[in-house]
Amino acid sequence: MSELHDIGSWLRERLPGLLAEHGVPGAAVAVGAGTEVVEAAAGVLSTATGVEATVDSVFQIGSITKVLTATLVMQLVGEGEVALDAPVRTYLPGFREATVRQLLCHTSGFEGDVFTDTGKGDDCLAAYVDLLAEVPQIFEPGAMFSYNNAGYCVLGRIVELVRGKPFDACMRDHLFTPLGMTHAANDPYEAIVHRAAVGHLGGKPSAVWAMARSNAPAGSMLAMTPRDLLAFARMHLADDTLRAMLQPQVALPDIGWGTAWGLGWELYDLPGGLVFGHDGNTIGQSAVLRVVPGRDLAVAVFTNGGDPKPLREEILGRVLELPGEPVPDPAVRLNARRCVGTYLSSTGETRVDEDEQGRLWLDHVPLGVTAELGDESYRTELVAWRGDSLLPVEPGHGPVAFLGDDGEGRARYLHTGRADVRSSRRTQG
Repeated sequence: MSELHDIGSWLRERLPGLLAEHGVPGAAVAVGAGTEVVEAAAGVLSTATGVEATVDSVFQIGSITKVLTATLVMQLVGEGEVALDAPVRTYLPGFREATVRQLLCHTSGFEGDVFTDTGKGDDCLAAYVDLLAEVPQIFEPGAMFSYNNAGYCVLGRIVELVRGKPFDACMRDHLFTPLGMTHAANDPYEAIVHRAAVGHLGGKPSAVWAMARSNAPAGSMLAMTPRDLLAFARMHLADDTLRAMLQPQVALPDIGWGTAWGLGWELYDLPGGLVFGHDGNTIGQSAVLRVVPGRDLAVAVFTNGGDPKPLREEILGRVLELPGEPVPDPAVRLNARRCVGTYLSSTGETRVDEDEQGRLWLDHVPLGVTAELGDESYRTELVAWRGDSLLPVEPGHGPVAFLGDDGEGRARYLHTGRADVRSSRRTQG
């Protein structure tokens, strides 16, 4: 295919310059159309060692792992071993109210950012799931979307129990081996036999390669090449039994993400047709996967530090249609009283205030694991965009939505992909 050949030539020529422009140490990219794949890599896997990035290098894919976990669940659904609308307690006796479907599409409603390390043994996932009995319920199951890492760890535990073997063995036996994913590593012990990328924070290699094994089904350590990730994407383009994963399950808040969430996939309803995919971030590493079924096309972009967003957007924009960037709408009137307040989650505290000129300001302070991983506090003005969705003026931050009602005409949730809950503490405007 000449178009794919042209993309490959452009990638190999352009990628080194993109790394230099955006301070990215190393990157690897693969684009596939039908059964053809073109690949490119540039830069280094670690600035400390200077080892060159190649197309056979493995990078962490972060939360893209969730779609692999969802696929393992859907295989069990196809075998009649798991029912989507069964309560989770069918498989995990005593678990809180939620269904398998709700876990898959992030509508279960309990606090989802739980990153407790329960060790490296095969029992770590079981121990982790036991801890979730203590986390708060943010909203009623099924009421809304809120991205939930912990829910995918529960799904991984269901896979373990039904298959009767550890989660990483399920991943290898039911995905890696059948799909010929020869450069896929469940953990650091497997990654070390490949050329493995190291994440960079603040321009320096991270001292920690991966997060806790107990979060593996949500994306704490899985690494692979872009080529192997495209083999997985090809499975979803070719296997009709997995098409149910592309059915919208819940509409997303107006926050600049996709249109809806399916059973694992983020769905983008664009003028050119459906695009589906997922993003992933770990300690200094970033990955993105987009699939265009109408063109039988998929693209994966992996990086290990720097400012990856403009790099991946230029690459994605060369290959497929992208949603337009949100711009302020001066015709929309801000409802400051509805927004002002303090909103909390386990990973951050966000305060929204109104100044004397009637402008809204957002101050965010990372907490817990996000602070430990290097996230920084920031302050930005919020300007009108669409209804209850506002735009941060500070670059690098997406739209925020003020949802629900606290009974006094104020928003109950500040939504940035996760629903942070209004604190009972009063905030002075």
